[in-house]
Amino acid sequence: MAILRRVMVFGVSLGLAACGTMHVSKTLGADDEQTYDALYPYYAELCALSQFTKKPGFGAEVTSGLYHGIGGHAVLYLNGVCRVADAHYPTVGLCSPATDGDGRGVGISVNAHYKNAIWIATPGRDFFFHGTLKPHQPLTRDAYRQTQARAEALGILDGVEFHSEVFAENPPGMSERDYMYEVSVATDYAIGFGRDRYCARVPMQREQMARMVAFLNELNEPYKEGKREFEWDVVRNNCSHVLHNALAAAGVWRSWPVERFLLFAAVDFPVPKNEFVNLMRRTNDLPLDDPTALYRDEAGRRALMEEGWLPMEPGALAEAEHVVQDNQVYATDLSLIFYDDPIIGVYRRRFARIFAEPRYTDLRANLAYFDALYSRIGHADTAEGGDAAEFDRRFDAYIADERARVAASLSLLDRPIAPVAAAQR
Repeated sequence: MAILRRVMVFGVSLGLAACGTMHVSKTLGADDEQTYDALYPYYAELCALSQFTKKPGFGAEVTSGLYHGIGGHAVLYLNGVCRVADAHYPTVGLCSPATDGDGRGVGISVNAHYKNAIWIATPGRDFFFHGTLKPHQPLTRDAYRQTQARAEALGILDGVEFHSEVFAENPPGMSERDYMYEVSVATDYAIGFGRDRYCARVPMQREQMARMVAFLNELNEPYKEGKREFEWDVVRNNCSHVLHNALAAAGVWRSWPVERFLLFAAVDFPVPKNEFVNLMRRTNDLPLDDPTALYRDEAGRRALMEEGWLPMEPGALAEAEHVVQDNQVYATDLSLIFYDDPIIGVYRRRFARIFAEPRYTDLRANLAYFDALYSRIGHADTAEGGDAAEFDRRFDAYIADERARVAASLSLLDRPIAPVAAAQR
């Protein structure tokens, strides 16, 4: 079995390496971020992260393995979710109304290092992505140390144990605790120190976010109790499996099975950059003008019938950000590839389209696109059996509600930010 696993992983690496990468940088400005948060106080942001390479001669030597190398890494930021600080173990919950600012969010990361947890939570969007750096600041060794000290003060690894083999390269004189935080930089927190990122953010209702929170906490529970030890697996249980299934708990798409038979898993497993593209297409390119096709989409039909919601809604935007360029700690010429056909390159074309069409990256263009789309959609008539008539009724009501909500959001974009939240459900 071990030989078969090595052969399959080698085959996976060849498939990944067959496809090139594309570099792009496009983020929301500070004002746009503030407006977005006001319009969408709950959102999930799935990020595909590049490989990383730490420069030698400073701190611990950290290198990327197979999947965290050419295949990259994936993380999930949840706005409106807070880390339970006094749990002394990775646990999250919906933020209280009193929580504001950068504290209203956590970054979720899965790491092969963990022994008694699948994921950890880092509080604060800015710290999760940028550490203690301010915009346009260089990454110096002092800034690196400050960020690591801040992570330790926050206790993001409280209650977390690493597999013993992780400490094989622990430098002399460095405590195991310090080493844990050292090897977690640019993977579990301060992502932008060492990695490029491509993120797809998806607005959520409070109830959807609550289901994601419950899913994540339940996932960690058996490891917290010591009933299991987490074993990361590139094709059977990797970071993208976990994050994909967290979004599935919110009704975005179907869940992805884990721990499958190796031969099946090796030809069908989630890859970070593919997942970014898949999520952007899922939330922006469903056939809303074809209710019959939507009805046949099992996850979409369930979301509409049970939640009055569809995965494709206004506000699902992409952004990309390069690693800090003025960088004393990490290399800055990085790659993140697709698991794709090396000749046809379907995913590469889809990726290029996402960053070429403003509706995928600009909030106003996105809202205008949906406003026009909703205006074109007529009454649903799926001509299917079963609950199709009820589906049609709910679809018509949904489109009418969304059209009104988009119109209100567009009218408020140029007004002071505070009243914008009134347009949210």
